[in-house]
Amino acid sequence: MKETVSLKRIAGVRVGLHWSVLVIVMLVTVTLAAGRFPDAHPGRPAWVYWSLGLLAAVVFLASLLAHELAHAVVARRNGVQVDGITLWMLGGVARLRGEAPTPGAELRIAAVGPLTSAVVGVLFTGLALWLDALRASGLVVEAVAWLAAINIVLAVFNALPAAPLDGGRLLRAFLWHRTGDPVRATRGAAAAGRVLGWFMIISGFAAMLFGGDLSGLWPALIGWFLITTATAEERQAQLRGALDEIPVSRVMTRDPVTVPARASVAGFLAEGPFGRYRHSAFPVLAPDGSAVGLVTVTLVNRVPLQARSTTLIGDVMRPLSDVIRAVPDDLVVDLLPRLEASRDRRALIFGDGDLVGIVTLADIGRALSWLTPAPGPDSGVRRAHGSFGEGDTR
Repeated sequence: MKETVSLKRIAGVRVGLHWSVLVIVMLVTVTLAAGRFPDAHPGRPAWVYWSLGLLAAVVFLASLLAHELAHAVVARRNGVQVDGITLWMLGGVARLRGEAPTPGAELRIAAVGPLTSAVVGVLFTGLALWLDALRASGLVVEAVAWLAAINIVLAVFNALPAAPLDGGRLLRAFLWHRTGDPVRATRGAAAAGRVLGWFMIISGFAAMLFGGDLSGLWPALIGWFLITTATAEERQAQLRGALDEIPVSRVMTRDPVTVPARASVAGFLAEGPFGRYRHSAFPVLAPDGSAVGLVTVTLVNRVPLQARSTTLIGDVMRPLSDVIRAVPDDLVVDLLPRLEASRDRRALIFGDGDLVGIVTLADIGRALSWLTPAPGPDSGVRRAHGSFGEGDTR
């Protein structure tokens, strides 16, 4: 899940928002302001209901962020790097770089999320009781009580033993501990996730068809998400099994074709696609020979025709700080999710500070075609991790 708006770092973890987070803010606000609040405490001005509903929605997002931050902090303490957190329509996603090293680490990383939501729910429950004892506004007490209830529901739901929920990770940790096979454990958790997903879809549509309850669309949507994500996790685990312990140096393209940062866009286009520049992405070099970025045909094509002769590659390239980087000894299984989350689906490989290669998702797909017995493994990578991006390998 790619972020649309990047926020500041919290506890050292990058936090962002996906545009779809507006859906959950709107849904919570409307549900409270047009339903629960006026039903429980009628007679207040409409702006009071809507203001408090919006505030409750924002606090709910903050509680989702606390849930994901707990995952991220515990993951880092267990040796798993965290790329960031993105809040979106169906909650939050903590993007972990790589797998937990042991079943115990997996258990700790997974368990802390529902535990955090449960603690937040208990704290809001205590706050609601305290405000009620002080005879505070009944509407405010209602809002705090809702926040308590929704966090407890979030904790219980996430604890269900089905991937990709936290409970599914707990189930995976248990199966991993018993069998010693993380891929087999992932299959079991994914199967449970698909069962739960189909149950939610069927029950949601049944509520709409037979009960006329349009709110059944929400569990059906969540069920669809569970099925697709659990299946993707299972395929990713199979890929990890095939790529286990393979270093990036085995799949990268060595000594890639480069482009000078001072070359003009027009000059670059004149030498492709039938000349020197036959691919669709190239490392960019400074005059001293050091790599300073990555340029793609997509970026170049954004330059207006009349400006191509005066625009330099260095002006349109992706700067090195925004490009995925790795070293030859990094494992392919750890680089793969970073590639999928990147904009250009490519990584530059450095050895002793010098550019030594480039890796794309297609490079990994070709390696898998030799390593997996099933037909069409390259397409399997595409299903599990999305599109490879631009058609060429580089």
